[in-house]
Amino acid sequence: MRSSWLSTHLAAVRALFVLTVLLGLVYPLAVLAVSQLPGLRGHAEGSLLRRADGTVAGSSLIGQSFTDADGTALPQYFQTRPSAAGDGYDPTATSASNLGPEDVVDTLPDPAAPAGSDAAEGSESLLTQVCARSAAVGETEGVDGSRPFCTADGVGAVLVVFRTEGLTGPATKVVSVNQACPAQPFVASYEGVRVECATPGDDYSHGVVTPVRGTAPTRPAVPADAVTASGSGLDPDVSPAYARLQVARVARERGASTAEVEQLVAASTTGRALGFLGEPVVNVVTLNAALDTRFPRQG
Repeated sequence: MRSSWLSTHLAAVRALFVLTVLLGLVYPLAVLAVSQLPGLRGHAEGSLLRRADGTVAGSSLIGQSFTDADGTALPQYFQTRPSAAGDGYDPTATSASNLGPEDVVDTLPDPAAPAGSDAAEGSESLLTQVCARSAAVGETEGVDGSRPFCTADGVGAVLVVFRTEGLTGPATKVVSVNQACPAQPFVASYEGVRVECATPGDDYSHGVVTPVRGTAPTRPAVPADAVTASGSGLDPDVSPAYARLQVARVARERGASTAEVEQLVAASTTGRALGFLGEPVVNVVTLNAALDTRFPRQG
C-alpha cells in the first residue's frame, strides 16, 4: 500500500513538473517569439508611438484629447470624438455615458438647491450635449452647426405639452423645457398656445414630451461622430468626413497647404476590414503625430 501511495504522488509530481515546463516556460516563450515576428512586434508591445527623442507619445489604439489645460481644443491638431471615459480617454475608466436616444430633457440647475448638490448642478440630456457639441464644432470649423431637434442656442428643442385629458385633448400649457427662464423659447407658440420658458425646480413630468425637429438640414454639416462618444470612450478614430472638415483649419495653423494635410489624412486612413466590414476611419493619434513631425508648429 505504501508503495502504491508513493508511486501515485511521484506521478503527480512528474505531471506537475512537465506541465510547469510546458505551460509556464515553453508556451509563453513560444508566444513571445511569435509576437516578435515582423508585422506583429509593434502590436504586441502596445502599438506605441514615439517622438523624435524616443519618448512615448501614446498608443495608436487609444485616443487622446488634444486640448489645453482648460479643455479648450488646440486648433493646430485634428480633434477626436467626445469621450465619456473619466475626464476623457482615461484607460482606467473606460465607459460610455449610458444615455440613450430618449434622453432629451435636461435637469436644469436649481439656484434654490443647496450648493454642490446634484439639483444645484443640474445635468444635460444626451440631446443637449449633442446640440452643444455640434454648435461648437460648427463655430470652430466655420460651417453650419445646426442639427434636427436642436435650438439655435445649442440645447435640445423639446417642448412639454400639458393637455386637458392628460395625453390627449387641446393643449393648455406649453413649456420649452430645456430653456431656463428668462431665456426666449425657440418657438413663440405651439397649437395656438404661447410657449413659456422653464422654471428650474418645477415639475413638468405630467406633460407630454414633444421634440421639435425644426428647419435644420437632414444631413448636418457636422458628422455624427463629432458629437457622440464611442462605447469604450477610447476610440482613436474619426470618420473621413470629420477629418476632411478639419483640414482647412489645421493647414492654416500649421502653415501647410490643404493638399499636404490631406495626404497625411489619407496615410492615416484605414479602409473597411476585409474590404466590406465596417466603415473607413482616420486614426487621429497617428495623424497628429505625423503632423508634428512633418509640419511642426512655429512659436
